[in-house]
Amino acid sequence: MPLDPAVTELLTAMAPDGDGGAPPLPPSAPELRAAFAAGLALPTDLEPVGSVTDHLVPGPGGDIRVRVYLPEADGPVPAFVWLHGGGWTIGSIEENEVSSRAVCNGAGVAVVAVAYRLAPEHPFPAAPEDCYAVVEWLAAHGGSIGVDGGRLAIGGESAGGNLSTVVSMMSRDRGGPRLATQVLICPVFGHPDDGFGSYADFAEGFGMTAGIMRWFFEQYVTDPADLDRPYALPLRAADLAGLPPALVMTAEFDVLRDEGEAYARRLAEAGVPTELTRYDGQIHGFFGLYTGLPASGRSHAQVAGHLRAVFG
Repeated sequence: MPLDPAVTELLTAMAPDGDGGAPPLPPSAPELRAAFAAGLALPTDLEPVGSVTDHLVPGPGGDIRVRVYLPEADGPVPAFVWLHGGGWTIGSIEENEVSSRAVCNGAGVAVVAVAYRLAPEHPFPAAPEDCYAVVEWLAAHGGSIGVDGGRLAIGGESAGGNLSTVVSMMSRDRGGPRLATQVLICPVFGHPDDGFGSYADFAEGFGMTAGIMRWFFEQYVTDPADLDRPYALPLRAADLAGLPPALVMTAEFDVLRDEGEAYARRLAEAGVPTELTRYDGQIHGFFGLYTGLPASGRSHAQVAGHLRAVFG
């Protein structure tokens, strides 16, 4: 299908000279991080929820900040642990205020957004270890913040989708908390050199570029041997059996499209109940970053419906 007209308009506004919203990379991750934060514009009329509070959770490298969105409810509610995108290098829990509030209200669940450590200051495996520590803490202490620690799900966009399935693997392998589902949106499961066609087809001009993804990997993985580890690249896993049921959502015009869909097929082949949805005409970031797109609201409703079904 062609690009959604709203996406075409967005890309033109982002980069009137036609480079698809991909400015030259700054020489350092802190500079790119600062530029990304400066360009983040949230609506002034954010959807109200029952409450929004920040908490500190003990982690392997120090306290981890989490933001908890609670719906209007009596008693503890199930929790959806949310992991933001940004190539493990940039991004923050603030960037997903719109989607977190929409899912909180739409599903009637707590959304727990995690400010995990970022590369290159904290390379692999710092981020997945932080996220797993939050899941363990919620299972043991969630009641203290209005969360039912026995009903947990996890999800994320882009690098957050990678981390979500990695945490699911860690919980399976370590005998950790049971996760009811994993929601994987435009996820990173392979490497730019893996030969997926979408890397060639959408390398430039659609916001996320092949060059940016390669740069993200250079920040995140300092030892090339780690690229063979499933906790870094889930497509390297020999066995996906025993992972939580999955909802995988991809964007048609995204370098990461093919690897996300390949992973969904592998999950299904391993006996993991898996739902795959491709959002035609959309680009990377349609869920949590570019929330002005019509498809964004539809994707929030799909995730909320999935969580309602999972938690009954």
